[in-house]
Amino acid sequence: MATAIRMRGMVGALGSVAAGSMAANLAAYVVYVGAGRWLAPGEYGQFARLLSAMLILGVPALALQSVIAREVVRERGSGLVRVTATTVTAVIVLALVAVPVVVVVAQTGVSATAAALAAAPLLAVIAAGQGVLQGLGEFRVLAWVLGAVGIARSVPMLVAFALGAGPTWGLTVGTLGTAVAAAAVWSAVGAVRRDNCGRTRRLPGGNGADPGTRTGVSAAGVLRASQVQLVLIVAVSIDLLLSGTVLRPDDAGVYALGAVATKAAFWLPQAIGVVFYPRLADPARSRTALRQAVTVVASIGTILTVAVAALGPLCPLVVGDAYRPLVGLLWLFAYTGSAMAVLQVLLLSAIAADRTRASAVTWLVVGIEVVVIVFVVGSVVALAVTAAVAVTTAVAATGIDCVRAMSRTHMQADEVRRTA
Repeated sequence: MATAIRMRGMVGALGSVAAGSMAANLAAYVVYVGAGRWLAPGEYGQFARLLSAMLILGVPALALQSVIAREVVRERGSGLVRVTATTVTAVIVLALVAVPVVVVVAQTGVSATAAALAAAPLLAVIAAGQGVLQGLGEFRVLAWVLGAVGIARSVPMLVAFALGAGPTWGLTVGTLGTAVAAAAVWSAVGAVRRDNCGRTRRLPGGNGADPGTRTGVSAAGVLRASQVQLVLIVAVSIDLLLSGTVLRPDDAGVYALGAVATKAAFWLPQAIGVVFYPRLADPARSRTALRQAVTVVASIGTILTVAVAALGPLCPLVVGDAYRPLVGLLWLFAYTGSAMAVLQVLLLSAIAADRTRASAVTWLVVGIEVVVIVFVVGSVVALAVTAAVAVTTAVAATGIDCVRAMSRTHMQADEVRRTA
């Protein structure tokens, strides 16, 4: 009976978070498709590269959410406000440094780049609130938050592009929408705080808790998690970021639209990682949780890749004849995103166990991928194949490493229990 109740709770949580994630992702995909319709291929390529750059600069936010969620699960969530402020300050500095770098590397305009990267500190504020909700298992509230954040960020851009705005103004209103989303997230956290006032388990640092009485969220923990999140985001984005350098402008625009399928396949199963993460952070349940999460994410990816292969011929009808080269290639983009989703689950398990050295092999693979792209790749097909081979290698190597590490951990735990 207890198992059945837990399963129903898990299914309900997955359904809620999936719905929230789907609303956010749908809004983002509509923006991508709308931008492909309303922007010229060159402008669209710039827009897509800047969103990829934003993913990289959003790494500290992702790490902050993961670390806060992990420590709240373990009831060590003190220091949240201090670490959030430190992270936001660091991201502001990184954004200022990154603007000229992105302009040169990604071949984008200064004003458009500044408009895009200005959202990065706001993402850290959003992530901190989402980490609290995730760690507490408040998945229904988190689902509403995910959907609201995605819509607040995407809808203003869609409206701007529909009215004829270029990348700069579209990204500017998107940043303004992100500010609104940040306020909404912390309003939700405040509501949960009030609801938890009379419960045993409380929000970190709230309702009389002393933030200095025990170890909690730390800047060092966020930094360690950041390098794991960074390698994942770099792996997801590096081919698109470098496409403007190794491909002609029109081909880079075609590749950018194909990368929408990669992002769709990558972000679609996000609910799995969000809901399973608290279990991955629990040493007693981590091995089973990882196996279940990988199985579900891989199954979704397989179905999605087959579906995209079947729907590929519709691509020119939806976004225009200029993107006809994607007809027979779109499935490969979907496969790459699906494999990235599996890699994300593996790396999340490493963060949950605070075993962040597991990212080393992925860093090595990404480094080799960059060399191949810069010195070998010269076409859309070659770039897509390179990305697919790289992520497949990373998944295989990281998966083996994670299984070995978990086996060692459980063997040590069993030995301790036998000798106790």
